[in-house]
This record gives sequence, structure tokens and C-alpha cells, in this order.
Amino acid sequence: MPISDRIGPHLPALRRYARALTGTQSSGDAYVAATLETILIDPVTMLECDDDKARLFGLLSRIISSIPLSMSAGAGSIVPGSEAPFDLSDVPPLGRQALLLATVEGFSVEQTADILEAEETAIRTLLDAAFAEIAAQAETGIMIIEDEPLIALDLAHMVSGMGHRVTGIARTQAEAETLWSDSRPGLVLADVKLADGSSGIDAVNTILSRTTIPVIFITAYPEKLLTGERPEPAFLVSKPFNPEQVKVLINQALLFTPQTRAAA
Repeated sequence: MPISDRIGPHLPALRRYARALTGTQSSGDAYVAATLETILIDPVTMLECDDDKARLFGLLSRIISSIPLSMSAGAGSIVPGSEAPFDLSDVPPLGRQALLLATVEGFSVEQTADILEAEETAIRTLLDAAFAEIAAQAETGIMIIEDEPLIALDLAHMVSGMGHRVTGIARTQAEAETLWSDSRPGLVLADVKLADGSSGIDAVNTILSRTTIPVIFITAYPEKLLTGERPEPAFLVSKPFNPEQVKVLINQALLFTPQTRAAA
């Protein structure tokens, strides 16, 4: 397949990433242009591979590393054009890159490490720091609907470690609806099958009929949600879950749902 056909579909995402990273359209597009010129001069840089998008972003990352990165006042803003974008000026440039790659572009921590040519442990540390900066600006209450005590405690520990508040843990649909009414959280982590045989899906549907907040389902039964027959959740994690994946999804939900910040 011609290189142009392979990279064409990924150029909008590449431009989005570069513009968010530098803070301006002109600077971001300049880095993308330099990346394309590199491919034009040396097509070997885009050898056939299993993941053209990751290869393209990796090449851009190397271009950024070789040319001083000029950051504008809006650099690192995750919500371009929003009234209150997150200020990530205190996050190191590599941390901003990791955050954008993991949250906006949807790369895994492993892929992000490969793109940035860094150790996974270093990327995890950078992401934790970036997530903490976001939490400091968008701290919110997070409600957990989970009937397994150990899993619920693990989730609560993770949420607290990210700088957010745990508004409570519900084990049944009735408990979840009451807890939401009493605590009004900004985000919900929900299981599907609950302790008394009730449904986390029904609990969430009741909550969403009264408010608009992001929900992340964490379940061993993803097939109950991925039916293609009705609106499906934007955020879904299968058990056993990877804590890093849940952290990224929490931050995606906070970054792209203005109502969450208003409810905090």
C-alpha cells in the first residue's frame, strides 16, 4: 500500500496532538510538516508495520526531541477552545506528551512508552504526576457501585490516590440510587451484576435519567453492554481490570465532560 494511503487517515489525529502539545496551530502544523518531510526524504522511516499510527506518532516524537519545543501559553490544554482548559504548564514536556498520547489519542501505556522511546515505569510515573495535576484542578467526587469488597477497596484506594474523593460504595441498585441522591458525585464507577441480583445497568440508567455525568463500567460481563441494540457506554473496562487503564479512562471522562467539573 502506498505510504500516503497508510498515513493519510492518521494525519488529523497527528495534527490535533501536535497543536495541543505546542498550544498553537502554526507550531503544531510545523512539526507535522517536518515529520512528513522526513518521510518524503527517507521512506524507510515508515516501513510496513502492524501499527502505522504508532509508527507515525513515534516519528513525530523523534522530530520533537530533535527540535526545541516552543510552548505557547495554551500548550498542553486538553480541551482546546474551552472556557477553562486545564493548565498543564507545571507538567514536564514529556509528561504532557504522555498524557495526550494516553488520553486524547487512546494509546496504551506500553504504546506510549514505545512512541516516546522511554521505559514503561518512567511513563507511568509521568502519567501519575500529570493525572495529579489534573485532579488538583478538577477534583471531584467519585461513586463506586461494586459488590465485591476487595475490588471496591482497590478502586477506592486508586481514586483517592489520584486526588479525588470517594463519595461512597454501593453494593446494590437501591443503595446506588440512594447514595447518588445523597452525595451527587461527578463520576460513577459501576459493576453490572450486584450483590442482591440487582443490576448496575439499571442503577446507572436511573441516575442518568436525573443528571448527566460520566459513567465507567467495570465488569466481567461486557457482552451485556456491547449488544449494538441501544446506546452503549463510552467507557467500559473488562475484569480483571488494569488499574492504569481505569486511571486513563477516569481522566478521559473528566477532561471531556464539562458537567463533571461543574459538579465537583
